[in-house]
Parts: sequence; C-alpha cells; structure tokens
Amino acid sequence: MGLVDSEYTRKKNNGKRISVIIQLLVLAILAVVIIRELYTFTVHQPYTEKDTAYITDRGFVALSYFGVEKHGKQPLIGSERLYEHLYALKQAGYVTITQKDIKDYYNQGKLLPPRSLVLMFEDGRRDTAIFAQKTLENLNFQANVMIYGEKFEHRDPKFLLPDELLELKKTTFWDIGTNGYRLAYINVFDRYDNYLGEMSPLEYSMVARYLSRRYNHFLMDYIRDEYGVPKESYNKMKDRISYDYELMQEVYQKGLGFVPEMYVLMHSNTGSFGNNDKVSAVNEYWMKQMFAMNFNREGFALNEKKSSIYDLTRMQPQAYWYPNHVLMRIKDDTKDDLPFVKGDEKQHALWNLKKGALEARSDEETLVLTALPRDDGLAFLKDGKSERDIKISVRLLGNKMGLQKIYLRADEALTNCLSIYLLNNTLYVTERAYGVHRELFKLNLDEFDGKTVLSVAEDKKEAEEEALSTFRRYAASAKRAEIYHNRLEEKKKEQPMSVTDGEKPYVPLLSIHEKGDRQMDILVKDDKLTVALNGRTAVQELSISHARAGGIALESAWGGFYGWNQRNLADDVYDGVFEKLIITNLLSADKEQPVYDGRLQGWEAIKKNVIEKWNALLEWFIDNM
Repeated sequence: MGLVDSEYTRKKNNGKRISVIIQLLVLAILAVVIIRELYTFTVHQPYTEKDTAYITDRGFVALSYFGVEKHGKQPLIGSERLYEHLYALKQAGYVTITQKDIKDYYNQGKLLPPRSLVLMFEDGRRDTAIFAQKTLENLNFQANVMIYGEKFEHRDPKFLLPDELLELKKTTFWDIGTNGYRLAYINVFDRYDNYLGEMSPLEYSMVARYLSRRYNHFLMDYIRDEYGVPKESYNKMKDRISYDYELMQEVYQKGLGFVPEMYVLMHSNTGSFGNNDKVSAVNEYWMKQMFAMNFNREGFALNEKKSSIYDLTRMQPQAYWYPNHVLMRIKDDTKDDLPFVKGDEKQHALWNLKKGALEARSDEETLVLTALPRDDGLAFLKDGKSERDIKISVRLLGNKMGLQKIYLRADEALTNCLSIYLLNNTLYVTERAYGVHRELFKLNLDEFDGKTVLSVAEDKKEAEEEALSTFRRYAASAKRAEIYHNRLEEKKKEQPMSVTDGEKPYVPLLSIHEKGDRQMDILVKDDKLTVALNGRTAVQELSISHARAGGIALESAWGGFYGWNQRNLADDVYDGVFEKLIITNLLSADKEQPVYDGRLQGWEAIKKNVIEKWNALLEWFIDNM
C-alpha cells in the first residue's frame, strides 16, 4: 500500500510541476505581448530625399480622426479598424509628412513624396494615444495629436496632460497641435426654432438629438439673440475672441513651454475664418500671429500648392468606414489610381466586380461592397448565372442610410431582374422587364419594428422639456435652477395632440451614422416571393411576373444617390456589408444545391474561434493587471 501511495504522490507532483510550467509559459508569453503593447522600442524613420526625386507636385492629403478606442464606437474608431485604414494607405504607397514638411512645402517650395499623408487625431484623448501608438510604430507613421487648451486646466482624466504630450513627442511618432482653447457653442436653436443661446459641450450633447444645423462655435460669430441681432458690440466681440487666443497662448506656454504650430479652427467650412467678415478678420489676425498653419475646412482630403497654408482641408474618416471607403474618398479627391483592398483572394475571385470596390473579409464572413462616390457598387456572382428558384440568407450590416440590394434572375445589363433591397431604412421589392421598372412592395422599417410614431407637437414638447431639464441641471445658481425647474413642471402638464388626434406625424431625419443590422431571408419559387426580416415575415408570397432564370448580383449605393444630399454634410461613398451570405438553388421540392456560402468552414472556423478566445484572454489580462 505504501508503494502505491508513493507512486501516486510522485505522479501527482509531476502533474503539478507540468501544470506550473505550462502556466509560467503562458504568463511569460502574455507578459511579452503586454510589454510590446504598452512600451515603445522603435524610432520613427522619416522619408528620404530619394522619395521626392523626379516627381511633379501632387500636394498632400490630410486625414483627421476624432479619436481611438479598443473596439470603436461612433465617433471613436476601433484600434483594429484604424490599423486597416492606415495599412491600406501604407500599401498604396503613402508616407506621413511632418508639420515642418508642410511649412517647407508652402514657404520654401520643398518637394514632397508623391503620396504624402498628414495624419491627425483631434480632441487629445488619452485612449487615442494608447490605442494608436502601436499602429504608428508598426507602419512607421507619424501623427499629430490635437487638444483644447482648457483641458490642461480641468485635468480631465480622459484627456492628455502637458507632460504626457511631451512624452509622446519624445517617442518621435507624435507631434502636437491644437483645436483651440475651448469647445463651446453659441446661437443655438433647436429644430423648432426655439432659441437655446450659449451651451457648453455637456449641455449641447444632452439636447443634440433635437437640434438642426442652427448653431455655431464660440469663435465663429457674434453672440446673438433669438432674432439674430448681436448681443455684443464689435469691440466686445473682438475682446471676447482675442481673450480666447490669449488664454490659449498662456496655457500652452505654461504647460508645454511653447505654442503648437498646427491649428484646427472649429468649426470648419465657414467660407473664411468665421461666419461674419468682422469675426473672420479677428480670427485671421490671431491665427497668423500664433500659428504656422491652420486646417480650416473638412470634407476633402487634398491640399495643393495653390492652397493657403492657413486655409487647409482635411477629411474625417468615420468609425464605421472600411478601408476601401477611405481609399475611394481619397481617389475621388486626388484622381490618383489607388489599389483597393481585396481581402481573401479566393472569395473575391468568385465575384465579377462591375463597379466600386469589393473586399472579402473571410475572418468576419463578410463581403463589403464599397460604392463609387455619388454612384453605386455592383458585383455579379460568377457561378450564379442560371438560377431560378432559390433561397438566400444574409445579414445586412451597412448603415441605415444607404442602399444594399440583391438582384435575382438578372441578366448582365439588369434590363430583366428581380430586386430586393433596403434603401434608407425602407424595404423595397421591384422588378424590371425589358428595362421597364415596376415597384411591387414598399415597407417603412420603423413601422415594421413597431416604433411609436410621435406627432410634431409631441416631439416639440419633448425637445422643450429636454432643454429645460438641461438648463436646470447646469444652472449657474440655485435660483436659476429653480426657475428652470418650475418651467419644466409647467411644460410637463401640457398635453399636445397625437397622431391619432389628427396631428401631423413627426418624421425624423435619417442620420448617415446610424448603424443598420437586418437578417434577411429570401425565398423565390415560381412566381412567388417571401421575405423575412429578423425572423419575422415582411413579404408573404408576393406575386412576381419575372419568372425566368438569371444571375445573382449585389449592389450598394450612397443614400443620396437616389435623392438630394450635400457634400461635407453627408458622405457620398457607401459600404454595403453582406455577412454570412448563403445562396441555395432549389432544384426540386426535396433537393437543394449550394450556390454560394460565405461562412468559414472546417479548420478556418475552428481557428477563428481559438483566436477570438485568445484575444479575449489577452484583453482580460490587460484590463485587470
């Protein structure tokens, strides 16, 4: 019995040793990964003179991100998506240039590389520095971090402080710029023309969903009353704006020991340096006194020699943009022939791309069809040319404002086809015979979801209640808070007419940023069509006349392509996102034939699951260390 116990103990101890060794190995690997994530061991290598040899002047493009976080949530881009954007630019031949390069380009005629990029991150968030650093190192890119000067005084933990900015600059991957002294709003009206006056960023964010475009930034105009009449004289306006620049100068000198040379005047696209000529002149005086350059506009990426160094433009990529979206916008601005990202070559090869750009993201089981600017994207399935009775399952993840379309029984010219699509949050079924278009079905998806429809009067009351609640919360004194409280209580007693009372319904404008997510299941058999959305029937055995066999195609388009929209207020490129697309040919009542399956299979599916679990483990260690 003693020998048995001894052998058992020996095996148990060996098992413990092996277990400890495995745990130590795992911890060592994690430690190496974490150290590499958190510390900088490389130095930025600038482009060389040979990169500028024998080229014609092509200017430079400027991109500005709102900020970066781990997973990304509008407007902050996720770290992985940021890497995809910048890696695509790196593969296209882009190199980053510095503030000094910009000055030398405009002031001394210095040549720049043919594909030059100025990279900016606005608002000076701490998470931006954390989650962008490794991307900059890996791609040898340099960026400029912008910040509002007042953040130094408030010491908000979400934003970088002077000593942290100086440490970033020492890494050589960052330089420092400024968004100005403060972010504040004046002359604010809600969408019902109720005057809200001056608002802080917190106040503004609380009422933002009830606002139109009637507001301005602190430096852009006179402070005005509800009738548009200035509440301040010229001298008072001049003193107010000048004081903001003086504060900016003081806080940067105190915190950094210098004033950054790069300035981004908020808000952009004002025509000059403000919405009023006299206001503009004051801004122009100070910016030329204090800064070497100013990015005054947003929407377009390209800056050329003929541009003014104080009137530069930048493009602000959104968190939901895929890499080809960025490339498409830059290509439209520069007219340069940029290479688009294809992703999985085998999956990409299954499609005949007619227009736009197609990325097969096999790890996400997704096809991303990026439309041309102010146009569409179109791709035909190569092996789906003679399908008649089919069923399709797909999850549509493109934003609500835009077009994601599936063509069935289609010829190459789309003169004969059946189409099922989402356009600006509405489901459509149409068919075309010999070029003649016919709408068979239309359904507003808010109604399908059973969303409550407010009347205009009810929505106006909500807007006014939110404004009063906000002013009560941020009142400068207890007495003012009491006044707003009493007004709010009176407002709550009002009983506006509803839609059922005959009042006009309020139809909200669709935001270009609003995320879409619809599981769509389509069944086409003989002359009947059935469509289910998120497991609920939306179209039940709809009669169709186009019953001939044909091809299968995907289409995407900017939401304004079928209506009106304005550049700089809305993006004119769109990413149609088709996840887990499965197409099955119905040969008979009991026989099916797979046509296309965009899901991962076998070992690839297992590998994806393992990688996801490893990343989750790594994140847990980083979050809890």
